[in-house]
Amino acid sequence: MSSKNLPFEKSCIVIPTYNEKENVTNMINMIFELYPDINLLFIDDGSPDGTAEQIEEIQKTNSNLHLIKRQGKLGLGTAYAAGFAKAIEMGFEYIVQMDCDFSHDPKEIKTLLYECQSKDLVIGSRYVGGIRIINWPFNRLLLSYLAGIYIRIVTSINVLDATGGFKCMRSDLLKNIDLSQLKSNGYIFQLEVNYKAFCLKKKIKEVPITFYEREEGYSKMDGGIIFEALFSVLKLRILNILGKLV
Repeated sequence: MSSKNLPFEKSCIVIPTYNEKENVTNMINMIFELYPDINLLFIDDGSPDGTAEQIEEIQKTNSNLHLIKRQGKLGLGTAYAAGFAKAIEMGFEYIVQMDCDFSHDPKEIKTLLYECQSKDLVIGSRYVGGIRIINWPFNRLLLSYLAGIYIRIVTSINVLDATGGFKCMRSDLLKNIDLSQLKSNGYIFQLEVNYKAFCLKKKIKEVPITFYEREEGYSKMDGGIIFEALFSVLKLRILNILGKLV
């Protein structure tokens, strides 16, 4: 796929960070090597390892690199909400969200952006057209797959990877979602945004991606987050039934 005619100058990649010193410089370099005209916005939650300081050093020579520094670990959901709000304020039309740990391949950004020319939300799916997850233990893969079935049963959302965190959205979609009123502040935040887009009858498409388990640093996922997410799915469904979700 050629990326020559894609609106990179109208696009912003939003990436939350917490202790990503091992990855952040490589991520920045790779993204700007692939897409020199795109903008990149990090939201750092007071990483004690110096992640924000590394970003600030690179900012000195790159005007397309932006940073929001927050005091303390305030949560993934609020980090994304802050990033989305800032990207909208800066006037970007397309917003890509992804992780900093290379579990999401920057080379696939162009596919998401291409598909978003005719859709409101494009999700990089780990499950559409087959399972493509590298280096996950079987129990984690099974848990994720079963959680997806549970989500589809409870919410009726017609998306295989409803918790997918690698996606591209039109800013017009996010303007229809009150970012200050998002209910979730963990990994279930991904579902909440996707589910609200579904309930708003926006155009959604899944495209296949390969998901890679992080090689540097450590995963922030734990059992408590997973169990919290299961109850949050029910909460979102109930809010929708009551007409209080969107």
